[in-house]
Amino acid sequence: MGAADVRDAFHMLTDFLSADEHYLASSEAYGDLGLKGLNNALDLFLERPELGFVWIAYDEKGVAGICVVCYAISTSMGSVVAKLDDVSVKPDRRGKGIGSELLRQLKEQLRKEAVTRIDVAVHLQNPEARHFYEKSGFVALNEERLSCLI
Repeated sequence: MGAADVRDAFHMLTDFLSADEHYLASSEAYGDLGLKGLNNALDLFLERPELGFVWIAYDEKGVAGICVVCYAISTSMGSVVAKLDDVSVKPDRRGKGIGSELLRQLKEQLRKEAVTRIDVAVHLQNPEARHFYEKSGFVALNEERLSCLI
């Protein structure tokens, strides 16, 4: 990521983390540190790209969407998988296929990296997001995510 990309990521993620009602409903359990946490995360992605990356979608108006991808190892698959986090498309660009295209290109990139699965969490009170992911081939795992701050 160049300086402009870092700025774009910072602004887009700041908007998401400070305004998304579903994120905010769980932010305390996540241990949200606000801007300090976001700055630390972006620094970690720059310093340790093997942990993951920030994927940004652009259109003719500029930044249109964003997501964060972190790598993990699946013991059930015996391979690297991706955790998809903080997915957001700017409100004025929603419903125009930007999120679907972002996911399509992300899948293509991850396949090139031999990543075999993408996991994403959807807030229980966000059926629109669930429907979006299901249209893109995601299936319910019939389990609930839990978090423990340490």
